[in-house]
Amino acid sequence: MDLNFTDEQRLLADSTTRFLEQTRDFHARRAQLAEGVTLSSAVWGHLAGQGLLALPRSEAAGGPGGSIVDLVAIAMRFGASLLTEPYLATVVLAGAALEAAGGDEARTLLTRIATGEAVVGFAHEEAVSGAPVGQIETTAIGKDGGYVLSGLKPFVLAGGDAEELVVSARHDDGIALFLVDTATAGIMIEKFVTVDGRGAGRVRFDDVHVPQAALLARDATSLIDDVVADALLYLAAESVGAMDALFRMTSSYAATRQQFGVPIGSFQTIAHRLADMKIALTKAHASLIYVTALREAGQAGPADLSVLKAQTGRLGRTLAEAAVQTHGGVGMTDELAVGHLLKRILANDSLFGDAELHLRLLGSKTGVTA
Repeated sequence: MDLNFTDEQRLLADSTTRFLEQTRDFHARRAQLAEGVTLSSAVWGHLAGQGLLALPRSEAAGGPGGSIVDLVAIAMRFGASLLTEPYLATVVLAGAALEAAGGDEARTLLTRIATGEAVVGFAHEEAVSGAPVGQIETTAIGKDGGYVLSGLKPFVLAGGDAEELVVSARHDDGIALFLVDTATAGIMIEKFVTVDGRGAGRVRFDDVHVPQAALLARDATSLIDDVVADALLYLAAESVGAMDALFRMTSSYAATRQQFGVPIGSFQTIAHRLADMKIALTKAHASLIYVTALREAGQAGPADLSVLKAQTGRLGRTLAEAAVQTHGGVGMTDELAVGHLLKRILANDSLFGDAELHLRLLGSKTGVTA
């Protein structure tokens, strides 16, 4: 397995970083969020123009056939840049589910996603983040040649901006996936902004009638597991990118901030803290690259993904807290990116099961407790 990014992957990631720095830097992001805007048409349009909204799709689905390594390469830069646009929700989650399900309607929607015309949410998780698929309580009951959906999805990324939702629901003896227009009668969406600046929604289905054609996949458990596996890698990559940005900021701050006439980085306590931060970043980055290579080779199992999720969650928190401590009180102010990067790492940890949950999953499989 090759554990390095190719020149093309680095060039793609670098060009994405340059665009975000020039078009929507940290201060522009703050101003955007102050107005309650989480989706910039300029940023979303650029991502579409660069082919990034179709990057993970196969050629048969109208994409360039990008690999999971390509996705991880740009996700690291998205994390460092604190991207608020619904790339995770629309491209990584909903897009992958639509491609796996297939069908003419799914292919048409994938084309609209690729061109930036459509935002689609993935309404899956319910009461407990990272709970097994079998714990889904939303139901789909056959009626009048179609289905009636009932239930609550309390946290749907892009739920407030999406025109369509890919919805998981219990049907017959398994979990099925449905494509549902958010304008359908009976759907109630409470839009909100997450702590790290992403758009989301609380979505309730109150006897929502959908046609037979809305059914994407009847037995979708393995499909959902596969989609979530790539999402776990994406989240880990974002967190590692945010960790790298925090380490660079903190190292620079320690080298320039002076007390008693010398840089604070010369103090033994700060020097040791920076060393610990570097170790945490190196361990998280190595885990990410290794599991990504396993995933590309088709060898990554649930245990590998749980180790990665737990590693980036715990190490990310450790590094981010050290960055805040080094900056002092200013580290948690809204005017500095440090606190925002901390929030992104913590938010990523909570999605699809936090570090503690994944450690418990590992313990249940190995007989070892954390």
